[in-house]
Amino acid sequence: MNEKSCSFHNEKELRVGQGERVCAGHSASYDRDNSALSAFRGIPISELKNHRILPALTTEANGWEPGVVSTEVLRAQEEWEAVETIQPETGSWASSEQPGQLISFGEALQHFQTVDLSSFKKRIQPTIRRTGLAALRHYLFGPPKLHQGLREERDLVLTIAQCGLDSQDPMHGRVLQTIYKKLTGSKFDCALHGDHWEDLGFQGANPATDLRGAGFLALLHLLYLVMDSKTLLMAQEIFRLSRHHIQQFPFCLMSVNITRIAIQALREECLSRECNRRQQVIPVVNSFYAATFLHLAHVWRTQQKTISDSGFVLKDLEMLAKKSPRRLLKTLEIYLAGVSKGQASLLGAQKYCGPQAPYSKDLTFTGVCDLQPHSSEGTWLI
Repeated sequence: MNEKSCSFHNEKELRVGQGERVCAGHSASYDRDNSALSAFRGIPISELKNHRILPALTTEANGWEPGVVSTEVLRAQEEWEAVETIQPETGSWASSEQPGQLISFGEALQHFQTVDLSSFKKRIQPTIRRTGLAALRHYLFGPPKLHQGLREERDLVLTIAQCGLDSQDPMHGRVLQTIYKKLTGSKFDCALHGDHWEDLGFQGANPATDLRGAGFLALLHLLYLVMDSKTLLMAQEIFRLSRHHIQQFPFCLMSVNITRIAIQALREECLSRECNRRQQVIPVVNSFYAATFLHLAHVWRTQQKTISDSGFVLKDLEMLAKKSPRRLLKTLEIYLAGVSKGQASLLGAQKYCGPQAPYSKDLTFTGVCDLQPHSSEGTWLI
């Protein structure tokens, strides 16, 4: 065997020997690490991170020290760690707990029952002030006064009517989103300002500008209408009527006007008898609102009313609603009973425009606040 061959065999033996020692050392080290880590089996990774075990295992095992880390890697690590602390934008009305979730009327009402409304409550006038013969006539022939135990609930309704739309309150945004989804059938959130609100019958891109005289109660009434399974079909029918190719009208703006009528009927004690009978106020006001809206839709459809008739229709509706609230409520009961049995709608079939042809903004809508009251006793609204 020549010298070169001998050298090759010696080097080979040296490498094999070193490999065996390294493998033996690694095996011993592995056995020690395996026994040390056996105590951590079954512990979630998040817990290992919290106890700073993972950094120790990855940076200090076997005396290994990390090399130089580039600035790009450090920046990426900082961005990743910041993901957990990202908060939703202020003013976006997005809910960090349940984004995109529908909200029920009860949940929205509970919100107002738990927040401080003292600054708004100072503005309300629970009843109409009457003087002279008007006061005497009301005392002798008017409706009964609301029971003492129901006045706090009445004041809550009137206080909500003083609250505006708050862009910083996620609950307000969820109410608007729910109304939009239930009326249009959309499953996605929409922008909280935009022309799509005009498609629902608001006058502009910001619904807050149309709540004059009714406040957030107007939105709560719409929410009640679309979230109650008994009145959802009615809401959809009236919405279709509002998009009729001839008889179209701004749906949401009309609803705000009907909420104003409900507020005034409550303040004039027109609903006191029914509230006393049921021993509750909010459900009575809700039903009265729905019944009044139903009657308007029936008159609008059967008498072939158009947007030019809006002011007079609303004024006649206001007088009827205050004079015969029980009659309106009875009509609503009959309608809902018919719907539950699958009977034909009271409104009948209508031809309406699709989403691509919404309510025309060129038409002028007249609400109850735009008409002069008939008498000094007043139909003025808050």
